[in-house]
Amino acid sequence: MPGPAILVTGAGGFVGQHLVGALKTAFPRGRLIPTGLAGYERLDITDKSALASMFGARRPDFCIHLAAISAIGAAGADPAQSWGINCQGTMNIGRAILEHSPATRLVFISTAEVYGASFKSGRPAAEEAPLVPMNTYAATKAAAEMALCALAAEGLRVLRLRPFNHTGPGQREDFVVPAFAGQIARIEAGLSAPEMLVGNLDSERDFLDIADVCAAYIAAVQKFDELPNNLALNISTGRTIRIGAILEKLLALTGERITVRQDPARLRPSEIVRAAGDAAAAARFLDWRPHKSLDETIAAVLGEARRKTAARLGP
Repeated sequence: MPGPAILVTGAGGFVGQHLVGALKTAFPRGRLIPTGLAGYERLDITDKSALASMFGARRPDFCIHLAAISAIGAAGADPAQSWGINCQGTMNIGRAILEHSPATRLVFISTAEVYGASFKSGRPAAEEAPLVPMNTYAATKAAAEMALCALAAEGLRVLRLRPFNHTGPGQREDFVVPAFAGQIARIEAGLSAPEMLVGNLDSERDFLDIADVCAAYIAAVQKFDELPNNLALNISTGRTIRIGAILEKLLALTGERITVRQDPARLRPSEIVRAAGDAAAAARFLDWRPHKSLDETIAAVLGEARRKTAARLGP
């Protein structure tokens, strides 16, 4: 029996590239439609006619919607684009499914950032916590979730996932772990002075390895038909680590003597001290738990940063 046909939007991004490989392994007889990945179709989710054509012609069993302006800084720098892609684009996908491929199940990848000020309680956020976004990226994702709730009332089959911080090889330096690793690799190669510029090291975050995140998304496809419609699930470890502790782990992997200096430009105006997620529901509904160690993840990110730096230098 053939496996499911799965459309992945934003497959060319960090998560998408890892997810496509994981989906091929999980569903070897399935049919993947990874839009945005080199060598595959492109899809503009702000173009309603393009979405109508895609869903009308392909009628996938599932759509995993990753495409977004996902870096907080980038979203804030161009709010109009962020709202157009993250919110309106998501609404366009939901509407295209309802009108042209109603059997398609939508797995929407939101973000833990939607909880925002709810993290100020200091407790791990469960799915029932109020959505109180504190930046443009979070606001666009929260609004997209609300739009999908309305479309679910019209018959859209949807599952909303809220991943917490995740990292791994291939992530851009817009994010903290590859930003640290990239600086260390350039210092080791003699391309930078032995000084690192950092933001707030005292904040605590709930970190996942990209492989564990992909496993959760695959479980979402496998379990979708057993779940209540329009369910929201956290993808998290339930534990936090201080950002400064991540830096210490990376510095322990280098022989360089590096000075660390705080850069005011890297500080956020509204910093949450501790952001952790309650992942009990994901364990119950998806039978999913994270397995990768953060030490292993950090070492892999630094290893990739070193390889990229060496490639820049040439033979």
